[in-house]
This record gives sequence, structure tokens and C-alpha cells, in this order.
Amino acid sequence: MKKIVYSFILCLSLVALGSCCDETTQDISKVTHYVTFTLNGEQMIQIPLGSSYTDQGVVAMEGTEDVTSNVKTTGAVNTNAVGVYTITYSAVNKDGFSRSASRTVAVYDPKVSTNIAGNYVVGKGSFRLRDGVTTEYSGYSISLTQVVPGIFLVSDYLGGYYDQRAGYGSSYDLTGYMKLNPDNTLEALTGHIAGWGDDFSGFKNGKYDPETGKISYTITYSAMDFTVILTK
Repeated sequence: MKKIVYSFILCLSLVALGSCCDETTQDISKVTHYVTFTLNGEQMIQIPLGSSYTDQGVVAMEGTEDVTSNVKTTGAVNTNAVGVYTITYSAVNKDGFSRSASRTVAVYDPKVSTNIAGNYVVGKGSFRLRDGVTTEYSGYSISLTQVVPGIFLVSDYLGGYYDQRAGYGSSYDLTGYMKLNPDNTLEALTGHIAGWGDDFSGFKNGKYDPETGKISYTITYSAMDFTVILTK
């Protein structure tokens, strides 16, 4: 008799367990469509200094539904200042998931025709200054890539100090855009280290010597000054 009772209780427990599982999983699985973006026009726009700019926008789709009207656009372009600007398009789908896309707009000075792009080596005389202590370094490889006339993407403003010298890897390059002026002075437009998630705080004495092809500058990062000399 006890075996029959135990068996009956076990059956009830299994039925209850099965019912519970059915209730917790019912209607939970579903398909969500993330918003996808198609840019109108090019991803990289180049415009001369002082000209006008009108953004062409995007087309946004959530599955087969056009949700372009839900797109939020952020960012601005100052056509009177040489620089690299980012326009960001973002939208949230019906399930609350956000997605974004971006466009880059480079405003350049047509008066600057010198191309300083190329592969460089960090030369002697380069050093890091931290808390009054100087650490010299040289021999590391750095590249400059022309984006538009007068604006160049620098692979590492710090001259390979953390990426190559310390062996941290490319996530610790201070990568950004550099501007060449008509008088051959240099300015840092942007600069960011992905590994630490922060930017440089100062830039001075930037110059390009057309006779020697040498580039030099001092950039401040995290309360340290890096004086870098680049030679081909």
C-alpha cells in the first residue's frame, strides 16, 4: 500500500514540475529585429574649408519596416574649422535594443598640399617625462596616413611607448588625427587610447621640417609629456 502511495505522490510531483516548466517557458522565445542603417551618400565626406555642408541622412529598417523617422542624429560639422567630425545615427527597436551607425566628415584647407604621409621611425631625442624623470626611447615604427589634404591619421602619437616598447599591444596606441598648417606647424585634432579609454590633454611644439622630412612634437597624456621625433 505504501508503494502505491509513494508512486502516486511521485507522479503528482512530476506532473506539477512539468506544468511549472511549461508556464515559465511559454511565449518567451521570439525573434527581435535590430535596426539596420544604410547611409545616403559616402561614409567619408570631404569638404573644403568655408564651404557648406548638408547631411544626407540614412535609411533605417527594423526587419521589413522602415523606421527612418525614429532615427536620432547627433554631431555637428563646423565648416569654418579644419577638422574631422563624426555624425552618429541611432535608433532603438521595439524590444529596447539600440543600434547606431556613423559618418565621418573631414573639413580640409585647400591651401595645404604637402603630403607627410608615410612610415616613420622614432628618432633619438625622443623621451617621456614623468614626475621629473626622463625616459629616452627610439627605434619604434609609426605611420601617418593622409585622410584628406592636410589631415593625417597617426598610428600612435606616443611613438610606440606602450604598444611596442612596453609590449602592451596596439590597443594602447594613442591613435588620432593630426593637422598640418600652411606654415608647416602641426596640431593634434583627436587622440584616444582604446585600452584605457581616455584622450590626450595637451599638444605643443608640433612642426614639420620640409628640408629634412622630420616631424616633432610634445603631447601630454595622463600628466606625462612625450616628446617625439619622427624620421623616415
